[in-house]
Amino acid sequence: MLCIKVIDKNGITICVGRDEEEVRLPVTREYQEGDIIAVEVSDTPLFAWLQLDDALGRSLVYLTGHYVYKIPFGEKRINLSPKVFSGSRHLLTLKKARDFEISAYRNLAFNVSDSHENETCFPHASANVETRGEAVFAAKNAIDGVTANTCHGEWPYASWGINRDPNAALKLDFGRDVTIDRIILYLRADFPHDNWWTNATITFSDGEAMKVNFVKTGSAQEFTFEPKTVRYLELSHLIKSEEESPFPALTQIEVYGTEG
Repeated sequence: MLCIKVIDKNGITICVGRDEEEVRLPVTREYQEGDIIAVEVSDTPLFAWLQLDDALGRSLVYLTGHYVYKIPFGEKRINLSPKVFSGSRHLLTLKKARDFEISAYRNLAFNVSDSHENETCFPHASANVETRGEAVFAAKNAIDGVTANTCHGEWPYASWGINRDPNAALKLDFGRDVTIDRIILYLRADFPHDNWWTNATITFSDGEAMKVNFVKTGSAQEFTFEPKTVRYLELSHLIKSEEESPFPALTQIEVYGTEG
C-alpha cells in the first residue's frame, strides 16, 4: 500500500490518498507553517516516483521506510522556485516504478525531494559544513537537477556552499549498492565573486579514491571510469585556485549508472 498525507502542526490529517500502485492527491488548501507531508509505504525497500509538489517536479527515489517532509517557510524555502508549495492548489503523487525504469542507465544522484532530516528517501546529500546553515547553500541543492550557476543566492542559483572551510566534504548516499561509471559536476561560476576548485578527491564506499581536475568554467565537467559498485561517495579535499575570491561552491553533481 502507498499513502501520502498532509498533516498540520497539531497532528491533524488535512488530506490523505491511498492506493496499491499510484497515489494522486490534490490539496486544495494553502499550506501553513508546521505542515508536513508524510509518505508511507507498506513494503520496503521500494523504488517509486515521488512528487511532493507539482511545481517541484518528481524524481525516482529508493524508499527504505516512511518519509516525513517538513514544508519549508521563510528562509528555508528561498532555494526553491517561488511557485513551490504556494497557492491553494497542489498535486502530490507517489507511483511504484516499473522494472524498466529502475534498470535504466540514469542519473542516480537526482532527488528533488531530499531534506536535511532525510534518512529513508534516497539519494540523499549531506555535508559537514553548509554556509551559515542557510537553505540556499545546503548540500541537497547539489542534487536537485538545477544547473543554473552564473549567480548565487536565491533560486535558481542555490548551491552547496562550504563557508570557506578547506575541510568541507559532501557525502552522496544512494541507500543501496549501485554501479556507476560517470560523474558530472557543475561548479558555481558567479565570477568574479566566485572562486573555483582546481581539483578535488572523490572517495567511494569501497575505500578507493579518484582525483579530479577542474577548469574555470560554468559548463559541465565530466569524469568517466571503469564501472564500480558503491553505496555512497564523498567529495572532499577541495583545492581552490589562487584567485582572490574566497567563495568556491558546487551547483550540481550527477552520478550515472545502473542498479547493483
